[in-house]
Amino acid sequence: MGILLPVFAFVLINTVVLYEQALDAADTAYDRTLLATAKSLGEQLRVTGSGDNVRVESTLLYSALEAFEADNRSRIFYRVNGLQGEMVSGFNDLPDWRRDLPQENLYAALVNFYDDEYRGVPVRMAVLLQPVSGVYEQGMATIQVAETLELRETLARQILIDTLWRQAALVIVIALVVVFVVQRATRPVRALSHALGMRTENDLTPLTTEGAPRELLPLLDATNQHMQRLSHLLEHQKRFVRDTSHQLRTPLAVLKTQVQSARRGDVSPEQALDEIGHTVDRATELANQMLALAKVEQLRQDGQAPVTEWSAVVRDVALDLSALIAERSLDFSIDTQVAPVPAHVWALRELSRNLLHNAIKNTPTGSALSVALVVDAHTAALTIRDEGPGISAALRERLFQPFATDQRSAPGVSGSGLGLAICREIVVSLAGGIELINRIQQGRVIGLDATVRLPLATHTPAA
Repeated sequence: MGILLPVFAFVLINTVVLYEQALDAADTAYDRTLLATAKSLGEQLRVTGSGDNVRVESTLLYSALEAFEADNRSRIFYRVNGLQGEMVSGFNDLPDWRRDLPQENLYAALVNFYDDEYRGVPVRMAVLLQPVSGVYEQGMATIQVAETLELRETLARQILIDTLWRQAALVIVIALVVVFVVQRATRPVRALSHALGMRTENDLTPLTTEGAPRELLPLLDATNQHMQRLSHLLEHQKRFVRDTSHQLRTPLAVLKTQVQSARRGDVSPEQALDEIGHTVDRATELANQMLALAKVEQLRQDGQAPVTEWSAVVRDVALDLSALIAERSLDFSIDTQVAPVPAHVWALRELSRNLLHNAIKNTPTGSALSVALVVDAHTAALTIRDEGPGISAALRERLFQPFATDQRSAPGVSGSGLGLAICREIVVSLAGGIELINRIQQGRVIGLDATVRLPLATHTPAA
């Protein structure tokens, strides 16, 4: 309908213009007849007398004009004025001509055509200035011929009707073509809409692009990419809920057992409170880490991250963990360079804290622990070097999976197994890389290097 409305509007406007043009064409055709009539009247004029007695006489009878009245559908009226404007013959009440001759004329005569009204009926008027002469005198007679418009309007209407039915046929053809083309062009869209409407709420499988029109391929690709992101997010949420319920079940069961044991008096109140407090701490740490893992996915969906100075975050984290470093009497050193990276402060802080805290837990008391943040042309690299027992190749890969506990040889070391998984998710969301490399000397593992590389920002952070 949006395509046909302009076509209908154009046909309507064209009809009005065409009717006006048809009337102009009819006027041009029948004006020649009027001029011929006026010339015939002029040929019947003669000048008699001389001086004050000069006069113009006409020998034309009105019946002679019947030959110019076509098909009896129009009538002709005339009036002839003499040299001094006196009426010679014709209809006395025909309006006098009081106009000037046109500057340009299509005819080889002093003639003027115009529309007028006679006896309440519209007429087409032709005024011819006809030279006449006699034996003694000569001058210019004025001949007026008026014709009613029935024949002209009939011809204009006939031209209009002949053209309109062709235009109507053309509009019908256009309408049929438009309907056919629109139906054919929108068929894939309707099929796609039907397919999406029939899907279940959890069906995020990609839409098929086989046989789809080329114009729809960008839409289908964008829709598939969007559903892939939604599928990934939904799977992440399902996994999060599943893992959370599974992992929290154990500390809650332990906590319930400890409470029941305390009520029965199996252990002293002080020991019971210590055990309950330790279980609550582990459950709290697990919940916080699960929330951190979920927040990584949320930040990934947020898109563009702000530019953050990584070295300041690393130093703040080291300051927060200084009590643990002092408790284990570690020989700690830190060396950082300015490293603006596109990342949220929370993500960099969680990444740095998990790596440093993991190194502190697995470094023997009194050993050396160093933190270095260096920058090259395109990347910033954070390396945390400890003197722990290192890890096997199989364990190195498994440690990045959720709930894979870092069971190295340092005594008393335990955890939820989410720290390195959180680190890996953060690094992946920031388009970086993470690796754990054993330092080997004389065939013996003397420590572990945890290195994270992130791309530098293209512009510096605002002060």
